[in-house]
Amino acid sequence: MPFWSDTADIFRHRRAPEVKTWERVVLGVLLFLGVQSVAYFGLWWFRLEHVNNLPLFILLSLATWYGVFRMMVGWYNGFHIDQPEPIAAPEGRSVAIFTTSSPGEPYEMFVRTLAAAREIRYPHTTYLLDDTRDPRFAALANEMGVVHLELLDIPGAKAGKINAALELTKEEFILVLDPDHIPFPEFLDRVLGYFEDPQVGFVQVSQAYHNPGESFVARAAAEQTFAFYGPIMQGMNGTGTAVAIGANCTFRRTALESVGGHGIGLAEDLVTSIRLHAKGWKSVYVPEVVSRGLVPADLDSYLKQQLKWSRGVHDVLFREYPRAFRSLTAYQRISYFMIGSYYLVGLTTLIYLAIPLIYLWFGKQPAYLMLAEYIQHAAPVGMLGIAIYWFMQRWVCDAKRERGLHWRGTLLKIGAWNIYLKGLALALLGIAVPYIPTVKERRRANFWRLARLPLILIALSGLTVIWTVFMQLYVVPEPEVLITTEVTFGMLAFLLINIVLMSGRIYAAWVDRERSES
Repeated sequence: MPFWSDTADIFRHRRAPEVKTWERVVLGVLLFLGVQSVAYFGLWWFRLEHVNNLPLFILLSLATWYGVFRMMVGWYNGFHIDQPEPIAAPEGRSVAIFTTSSPGEPYEMFVRTLAAAREIRYPHTTYLLDDTRDPRFAALANEMGVVHLELLDIPGAKAGKINAALELTKEEFILVLDPDHIPFPEFLDRVLGYFEDPQVGFVQVSQAYHNPGESFVARAAAEQTFAFYGPIMQGMNGTGTAVAIGANCTFRRTALESVGGHGIGLAEDLVTSIRLHAKGWKSVYVPEVVSRGLVPADLDSYLKQQLKWSRGVHDVLFREYPRAFRSLTAYQRISYFMIGSYYLVGLTTLIYLAIPLIYLWFGKQPAYLMLAEYIQHAAPVGMLGIAIYWFMQRWVCDAKRERGLHWRGTLLKIGAWNIYLKGLALALLGIAVPYIPTVKERRRANFWRLARLPLILIALSGLTVIWTVFMQLYVVPEPEVLITTEVTFGMLAFLLINIVLMSGRIYAAWVDRERSES
């Protein structure tokens, strides 16, 4: 009996609902209004009379319009949503499942994953690519009917082991399954049919998780993926730009061989995708949940994962993207730029944090913008952005668990801004970050180490508020107070918002600290 048979329906197959005609019409109207609101805001924002301090205005504009750009990325993908029709898996295909093990990963996790892989209905061979030097893993593989390949000291981490295994195997198709993912029996039946098109190089399915309820961090990390694996990747499928993700991707062997094997790097999946697309291979995204894995459940593990991804994605943007640019389609060029610029949120968040402090301490004002006018012109963008985001949640892959405001994910993403900024700096300087598998178990951590930066920012903001109020009440002459009150109020509101946005990371660190002391 499969080990999940007595668990909740979390381990049942899910698929994004079909897009109905009326839904496309409503979405089209919302997108049209959204674009109009952005144009309305832009025509007001970029007036010459608004410029006060040119360098600061440029920085503030970059931060503001980066946020608008990221929102419109979702609109762009929503406009192109396409769901592939299910195609039955043909008989007689030879399939390998590769899952890798590394030192320090919990043995019990492999017991679950290999047991689930054994239950996959379509005939296949599972390979455990092992470099743990732990004899229990070889014994487990033998018990589960898995081929044990001991691959020691292979450079390139996970991708290196995959490439070594490619040389030792011969199956037509390779499913890369992360060891923390539990596949469902119908997994291969849902993907192999798309390879009937000889130009399809890989098929990616949704990633979903079975541990979001474990902690605030786990829920937040999962929330950051719901829209991506829902309407965004479905839109990318519509433009032929669906990308491979580190787990749950099935590759055609000849496609991998055509680009010299699986890409190596901290974002090895993205490297592989861009090379396959540049070589002319097609990709398919199937918006179905046919496995569930783990997200980081503690803040320390989450931040380490984000540093690895930020460093890797920036490296793709700066190095891999220029090399592949001429061989990509126009849609693919747009898509990989969108993906590669995702972690620039670290830089733009730094700008947002600095602007009110620079004004309130040094009087340097980036723009002549009245708060009331700003709200008048920006509010339509924000309201339509929320409306479109909410409407597009109709096409998440698991409506019961994935719809919502996703506020935890937003707070944690912004709270990790310095990690993304560090990843950007390391990529620009060419400094390597070692590949460390994401921790699969919740761990304790030091509160001060994890929360130090946001706490310092909040303390500095609090001192700034006190200083500003004191100056306005007792130092600044009354005529000047009248002139600067609205601007000062706007900057103080700006500061308060920044404080709130730092709270998610502090709360996550505090929860870990409470558990460690209990």
